[in-house]
Amino acid sequence: MAIDHIIDYDCVPKQTLTTQGILERLKGAERAKTIIRMFRENGDDRPPSKMGFEFTRSTPEGEEETRVIVVQDLIDQAAALDPLAHHCEGCPANRLGKPFGCMDFVQYPISTQAEKWLLDLLPVPDEPLIWLLLRQGIKEFEYDGETVRPLREADQTYFEETRTLARRLGEFSINANQLFEMIFSVGNISPNHAGILLLMLHAIPRDLEAQEITNITPASPDAETRHPFRLTVEDSDDTTITELKGLFHALHTAWRLNVNLNLDV
Repeated sequence: MAIDHIIDYDCVPKQTLTTQGILERLKGAERAKTIIRMFRENGDDRPPSKMGFEFTRSTPEGEEETRVIVVQDLIDQAAALDPLAHHCEGCPANRLGKPFGCMDFVQYPISTQAEKWLLDLLPVPDEPLIWLLLRQGIKEFEYDGETVRPLREADQTYFEETRTLARRLGEFSINANQLFEMIFSVGNISPNHAGILLLMLHAIPRDLEAQEITNITPASPDAETRHPFRLTVEDSDDTTITELKGLFHALHTAWRLNVNLNLDV
């Protein structure tokens, strides 16, 4: 289970297989590699056409559906990606520099370390313009964290931390449920919301004048140098922090291209 994110930049592969079709094939290929490796490590030399596993998913009606997947079928389906991969070369949305590099994920459960890191990114009263923007946004859009609370209570499936962490920011407090609601519970992230999130999370420098903040979207043609992405992966980062930094880099890329960052949470 993971939070999938896709830079919604129109291209031939998406037109041919659809975004969901590409995503399913990428996941299937990765799943096939994992299953084959597990079989081989256990001394099983059968070909992929003879390998199968049970896959359980939730239906739109909320019921669980289990079916047997043949590994070779996943490999065959993923093969449809190969003739389209060359379109990704030089694509401005290909932030990973590999075929279909506009797509990535953040794995569940979200670590406690990552939640603390996210809260620490938020502005304090010493940064009055961004701090006021955050306080106003919480009030105006009524971010109370209630859409995230059931996920936190789901036996550590989605969050490693069962408590709701919070941080005091001068005159008000914000908790992790509110922050995740602000990021992940708004549907696909529009360029306008992306610009605000990049400032709130200090993914771009935020020592800006009021007019620059007001006009943060649409991104200027020189946004990559004027508002550079500042979150780099460090040795001390755990897996969730590393993957969240990747998500925010994708958000920065989508914002510069003036397209949505699509989420499947």
